[in-house]
Amino acid sequence: MRNKKLNLFSTVMFGLSAIIGSGWMFGSSQAAQIAGPAAILSWIIGAVLVAMIAMVYVEIGTMFPEEGAMSRFTMYTHGSLLGHIFSWANWLSLLAILPIEAVASTQYMSTWPWEWAQWTHGFMKDGQLTPQGLMMAAVMILIFTFINYWSVAIMAKFNNFISVLKLVVPIITMIFLITAHFDLGNLGSNFQEFMPNGSASIFVAIGSAGIIYSYVAFQTVINLSNDIDKPSVNIRRGIIISLLISALVYIALQIVFIGALPQSVINAGWAKINFNSPFADLAILLNIYWLSTLVYFTAFISPVGSGIAFASSASKSLSSMPKNKHLPMFLSNANNKYHSPRVALMINMFVSFILILLFKNWSLLSRVVAASTLISLLSGPVVAGSLRKMGPKLKRPTKIKGMHILAPVVFDLISLAIYWAMFPTTVEVIVIIIVGLPIYFIYDARRGFREFKQKLYASLWLIVHLFGLAMISWLGSSSFGGINLVHYPFDFIVILIFSTFMYFWAIHSLYYSGYFDDAKEINATVKMDEE
Repeated sequence: MRNKKLNLFSTVMFGLSAIIGSGWMFGSSQAAQIAGPAAILSWIIGAVLVAMIAMVYVEIGTMFPEEGAMSRFTMYTHGSLLGHIFSWANWLSLLAILPIEAVASTQYMSTWPWEWAQWTHGFMKDGQLTPQGLMMAAVMILIFTFINYWSVAIMAKFNNFISVLKLVVPIITMIFLITAHFDLGNLGSNFQEFMPNGSASIFVAIGSAGIIYSYVAFQTVINLSNDIDKPSVNIRRGIIISLLISALVYIALQIVFIGALPQSVINAGWAKINFNSPFADLAILLNIYWLSTLVYFTAFISPVGSGIAFASSASKSLSSMPKNKHLPMFLSNANNKYHSPRVALMINMFVSFILILLFKNWSLLSRVVAASTLISLLSGPVVAGSLRKMGPKLKRPTKIKGMHILAPVVFDLISLAIYWAMFPTTVEVIVIIIVGLPIYFIYDARRGFREFKQKLYASLWLIVHLFGLAMISWLGSSSFGGINLVHYPFDFIVILIFSTFMYFWAIHSLYYSGYFDDAKEINATVKMDEE
């Protein structure tokens, strides 16, 4: 019903809640540790890169407003095998954020300094969750799940409140840190001081300091397309506004963090920065104890907001996958008065429990997210370029000019981002793909392996591309984890040339399957006059 749809404000708040999660608590510190003051450039470049990726998805998302849309796009242009690979990767990338945010909240709680909170200090030991910590993280996942269990409207109201809080507290934090101490000299007086670890460190920070991880959460808006009022315009507006606000917040936080650091910390070297709760610890160093209390509280609330947002997005992703006919149909069951995909929510909850048991700290879980997110995003420019050839007359509420240039450029940038995540992340991506393939082949066998040659050919480029990226990462610069056979920045050139070739192979391997007919039916329902 209309009154249960997300309006523009709720859509923006949902995007902000997903993007400004645990990243704002750790990102500035980790980026400064890697790149020094040049971390500011990392956040700026990361924002521009993700904005370009988002524009590709805005065109596709407004063409096909449906639940779990990110799990469906590749089906329309390249058939079920490649579609299954990308939908599997997308689901994992969304799902793994639930345990990440639950673990983040638990880790923050384990550092609470108050006398009454001594019982929380047993949640972590040697950087890992203890049995008590595992139980607390499980409780957090239960909260994420059951807030989404009763309708998108209830979830949106709860999310709006948390999103406002997550914006206000960083702003308050920045104001009072600047008031207490801000030294422009911390930015450096020359090029060497501003960029102490060289230009390569800027890109390392983008890939491994939570920058890409934070920004790419815009995709939660795409996955909720069917729950958004006037999707043909509000998807675009929601993504643009939430990304713009988030980028301004993240860039400002990085500047303030660097400027507010005491000289004693700077003198020890940027690599020596090691805060358990960066902004809270910084407030304590500057004797603003009430601010540290506020930050500690928000450090608990922020991951809760992101967990709620991604619990909804991951459930939409999983519940949409049975439409691809390679997962059981009961996963898509939303036969309740709230139209909530409750079966998918429950399965995601139990899988999240398993992930917590397997990966008992934030950094290990973040690798799972990084690997699966980067591979899932590769599909966007390929689908956008292919649809311009397959369906030139399809309705496009947001038609991006110059897509024939933007799509291959975005594909190249995503490939670079995989490289920036450092070897052996590229190998981990391939492993994640392989895990989901047996399920596909079981269901495809039941259907008689129809059109298998076409589906295999349409997918072959991805296997070659990932294998090639893994090889380049291994042979590449030591700054990015390689053996330094191909030095920086020539490794970037190699990836750009290789990826450009792979993009054009990808869009020439499209084929017209029955899923493209589904795409045309969904596109026919799009309203072009919602402005």
